[in-house]
Amino acid sequence: MSRRKSSNSLDAQILAVVHAKGQGAVFAPSDLLEMGSRTAVDVALHRLVEQGSIRRLARGVYDLPREHPTLGPLLPSMESVAKALASRDRTRLQPAGAYAANALGLTEQVPAKVVFLTDGPTRTVRIGATTIQLRRTTPKNMETAGRLSGMVIQAFRELGKDHVTPERIAHLKRTIPAAKRKELLDDIRLAQGWMQPIFRDLARDNP
Repeated sequence: MSRRKSSNSLDAQILAVVHAKGQGAVFAPSDLLEMGSRTAVDVALHRLVEQGSIRRLARGVYDLPREHPTLGPLLPSMESVAKALASRDRTRLQPAGAYAANALGLTEQVPAKVVFLTDGPTRTVRIGATTIQLRRTTPKNMETAGRLSGMVIQAFRELGKDHVTPERIAHLKRTIPAAKRKELLDDIRLAQGWMQPIFRDLARDNP
């Protein structure tokens, strides 16, 4: 009886924490270890999935799905899933490829494969119709992880020099605050040579 009470208590604690994060929250078992051992947390999460209280997205990744009145449970953003993976593995992430370009509004293409550079192991996770690829990269590429410069560098690499047009540069000036754009100068040495004049242009106050 005490074991059942303990199990119910742990389930309730986990649900309380998850609901506090809000609908759409994505999490890993490692986020809940202050409540119990890894084995106890894993077993509790399994029970909660069986009950339909939470959803298992992939191995070691769960969410509290947002509900659409017509479509039912919605998938979380790929960035939130990737962040949960990074939290689980204690690694850093850097959006890359078409995903980085789309996130900055430089292309309307919504990639079927979302790529993040990482200092952790290379792995692929499928969420619904979208594939998230964590791609191990060099320490240099990870120096700008989590900063605007890293996103811009990766987006420009995806587009290529000939496709970083005045119109796309003007878009970045319109959509990114001037104070934020000035931060690009802090990492200009990490950008390829052809990108550096664009970084200086973006860092200017003029729109």
